[in-house]
Amino acid sequence: MDFDREKANLLAENIRGFIQFVQRSYQQNNSYLSDPDKLYRLKLLVDEFHLTIIADELTRINKFMYDQKYTGLLVNRFRKAIHIIGDYIDQNSNELFIFTARLHTLRSICSSFTSI
Repeated sequence: MDFDREKANLLAENIRGFIQFVQRSYQQNNSYLSDPDKLYRLKLLVDEFHLTIIADELTRINKFMYDQKYTGLLVNRFRKAIHIIGDYIDQNSNELFIFTARLHTLRSICSSFTSI
């Protein structure tokens, strides 16, 4: 159970890192790395799915003890969000290539959870 709790905390930490990377890229207007319009749409997708809330809740419920049921609900909710965000990044990979590594990491961590 402690291993599952650590995986949940690792997922939350990587979600926060992805959010910060998207926000930082948008605020710094990295037009040489990404198309500003596509980057704005990515930022809106991240905000729309409330990834910050998912990361905060994962950290909160798994801080001291693993809660399999609620963690499973949050991970499934995140899987749906990352599927849509991932499709958007994959479809616009020429403009948003910089986010593919973070996306791969998130997908990889999500796949380590068994379906609940």
